[in-house]
Formats: sequence, C-alpha cells, structure tokens
Amino acid sequence: MDRPEFPHDLLEVQTAWYLTYGRLATAPTTQVAPYRRRLLELSRRIADHPYWQTPQGTPAARVALKEQARAAAVRGRRP
Repeated sequence: MDRPEFPHDLLEVQTAWYLTYGRLATAPTTQVAPYRRRLLELSRRIADHPYWQTPQGTPAARVALKEQARAAAVRGRRP
C-alpha cells in the first residue's frame, strides 16, 4: 500500500501535536495548562482541516497521518 500524501501543513500540525504531548508528559504539574491549551488548539486545527472533506480523507488516512507524524516526532523534528 502506498503512503498517502498529506498536505504539509496538516502533517506539520499533527507532528506538533505529538511533540506538545511529549512535553506535557514531562512538564511539572504547575506548568501543564499551556500545553493542554496548545493540544486543544492543535486538535481543532487537525479536525477542521479541509483535507478531511476530500475523498482521500478516510478513517484509514487519519491513521496513516498519525503514524507518519508520530515517526517524525520520535525523530524529534517536524516533517
């Protein structure tokens, strides 16, 4: 199966979500609010992206986006 091509901005936002989540996991409990706000904003941008209104925006594409973004986040950088 070919790897889906995602808009660069969508892949970048999903990768930022994973990087932010990682920072939240290690943040002191007194400093988590900004990370939570950022995750909510990134989640909104991902869910509202126009890509999901196209024929390519399938549930399988959502999984593939997460896999690609997670791999980029593990490498510690944006795509």
